[in-house]
Amino acid sequence: MAGRKGLLAVVSGFSGAGKGTLIHELMKRYDNYRLSVSATTRAPRPGEIDGKDYFFVTKK
Repeated sequence: MAGRKGLLAVVSGFSGAGKGTLIHELMKRYDNYRLSVSATTRAPRPGEIDGKDYFFVTKK
């Protein structure tokens, strides 16, 4: 992949605006979309997977 250029797009919006729904739909339709996984210090919610939904870290 050396020498290949890509496009970085940032999807931004309020909580609940549909950012995740949009990105997951694009990832289902196109094989060249990727998602950057954020880190959080909050506890995982039911069904969330470390490294997939968020990286769950401690404040320390």
